[in-house]
This record gives sequence, C-alpha cells and structure tokens, in this order.
Amino acid sequence: MTGTGGGYWRRLVRRLTTDVSELDADDLSRKAVAVGAIRACDCKSGQEVTVLGRLRSVELCPRDAAATLEAELYDGTEGVTLVWLGRRRIAGIEPGRTIKARGRIAVRDGRKVLYNPYYELQNAS
Repeated sequence: MTGTGGGYWRRLVRRLTTDVSELDADDLSRKAVAVGAIRACDCKSGQEVTVLGRLRSVELCPRDAAATLEAELYDGTEGVTLVWLGRRRIAGIEPGRTIKARGRIAVRDGRKVLYNPYYELQNAS
C-alpha cells in the first residue's frame, strides 16, 4: 500500500468509532471555514463577524411587553445566540435549519450574542 493508504484507514476507523454528534460538529466547523465564516470559538466581543451553523433552538421571549425572538446557532465549536428584537416569528428560522449570520458580537451573561443579525438561509446539504 502507498503512504496515502494509512490516511484512508485512519479516517475510516475514526468515522466508524467516533460519536455521530462529534462527526457532525466537525463537518459543521469545516463547512463554516470553507465559506469564509469565522468559527464561533474565535469570535471576540465587539468584532464584526460572519458565522455559519445550524439552529439548535428557537424561542419567543416576551420581555417587558416587547417581543424577542432568540435562536441558538451552533457551528461545531461553540454556540452563538441570535436575537431579533421586536419580532415574534421569522419565516425559515426554525430548529435544524442551517443559516449564515452577520453582525457585531456582544457578550451577555457570558454568552456570545448577535443582535438583529443579517442572515441568509442555506440550502440543506
């Protein structure tokens, strides 16, 4: 066998023995980097960022009579909370959907947050 055979077998054994959620996280992280997005773990407060990931949860949080739609985006490294102020629902923003979001990172209660981010719904692939 050639030198590349060892790499093939190593990847095959890893795919067969690694937890599915870990493999999914690796795929998400690679996809984000491939489209030019910044990994969530590398984002710093006050930085203008583009992140790509899958929505884990979406919830309506009525606070002080002002509706707030919050979604947790996971890119394989860390979560980022997306917050749309004054919105009760946004078509296409649902758990399991992959989106690309752009905005300025803030930190709220120790978690990374994008307020009113620009977003693009991604095709399922």
